[in-house]
Amino acid sequence: MPVVELREWERIGAHSHIRGLGLDERGKARHVGDGMVGQEEAREAAGVVVDMIKEGRFAGQAILIAGPPGSGKSALAIAIARELGEDVPVVMLTGSEIYSAEVSKTEFLTQALRKAIGVRIREMRKVYEGKVTEVKIEYTTHPLNPYMRVPSEAKLTLETRDERKSLKADQEYAIQLVQLGVEEGDVIQIDTDSGRIVKLGRAKGEGAGFDLEARGREVEVPSGPVAKEKEFVYTLTLHELDVMRARAGVDLASIIFGLQERREISPEIRARVDREVRELIKQGKAEFVPGVMFIDEASMLDIETFAFLNRAIEQELSPIIIFATNRGITRVRGTDMRTPHGMPLDLLDRLLVILTRKYNAEEIRKILEIRAEKEDIDLKDEALDALVDAGVQYSLRYAAQLLIPSWILARKRGSSIVEKEDVERAKKLFANVKRSAEYLESMKGEMIAE
Repeated sequence: MPVVELREWERIGAHSHIRGLGLDERGKARHVGDGMVGQEEAREAAGVVVDMIKEGRFAGQAILIAGPPGSGKSALAIAIARELGEDVPVVMLTGSEIYSAEVSKTEFLTQALRKAIGVRIREMRKVYEGKVTEVKIEYTTHPLNPYMRVPSEAKLTLETRDERKSLKADQEYAIQLVQLGVEEGDVIQIDTDSGRIVKLGRAKGEGAGFDLEARGREVEVPSGPVAKEKEFVYTLTLHELDVMRARAGVDLASIIFGLQERREISPEIRARVDREVRELIKQGKAEFVPGVMFIDEASMLDIETFAFLNRAIEQELSPIIIFATNRGITRVRGTDMRTPHGMPLDLLDRLLVILTRKYNAEEIRKILEIRAEKEDIDLKDEALDALVDAGVQYSLRYAAQLLIPSWILARKRGSSIVEKEDVERAKKLFANVKRSAEYLESMKGEMIAE
């Protein structure tokens, strides 16, 4: 059987095409830019918010994105996160997720808030780095099994563009070299502080060797000395640091018998983590990275949750909280009060509100074209017209959801191009909200009521 190169699997999400807000140098929104279409005023408002955040002038505030269903509220929140930076942590929630039987609401929200606060840590470490020009593994008899041989030490030669150095490594490194399948021509990095070896790839021009995984991962041979001080930058969230600190205190019974870990983290552990992080910041080894916590369907939150978040916004360590809702005047959950968007007035008063509107036919067409390109789907003009009509008549979401079913139906016909008949067939197979409501009305005598 021949060896076939597999195509890398990629999950395409509803907003995979969003790369930013699509603003020019003056902060004006291009009609189409960075995957965003239309909503110029909302995107320009979001751009002002991004500038405020980057300049550290957004303390004590949060954002509310309000608009009808399918008007790009989630896309706008994701675009804000993209503008803030690649390593900015983003937590996406819906209002109903906080009602968990496993942890209290306050614990769930505290964890979510700390997942949305990053710590960018900079660390200088001593490493050996270069292309392997020679590797020799010495073996010895296993101490518990005389019929088994295990690596005992290794001798290897690393080479950069400027230097060549021979190294002798102990058993721990030798075992890693064997496990990683390191061979001549590989570019590796040895971290002497952690005792970890990383295989970076194959040196250019060395071929694939015996490691099929190395194909397509060709790297340049490093320059400079083999032994060097190298800066490593990585971002962890406060919640990840909390979990690491909490696991350090797991008792022996939990390790041996697999007892369940505590799902809640004590305030003492979080306070200790905060102190350690602040000390790293004072030493210039770390910096805070305020992330984004996006809460969709904000009207599902209750009065207790709103009170908790109202207080959290005022804290020194707080992410950028973005609420989104499609509700008008409605009741605040847990009370008899009816307010705009179902949110307490004292919280609404401190929010910057960004309004979105429904997309027109031209904007729907462009969004569907972008989604089709992202999904690698070829559409006939008549098929695109039919999808646009569905988006205008019903909703953008419904039109976008018909893309893949229409493509599947086209493939069943033996065609790689989606035509109008495929879209019409998909519309018959999958009902929209209006058709579903009409069906329920016609069947109300036979359907089970409350």
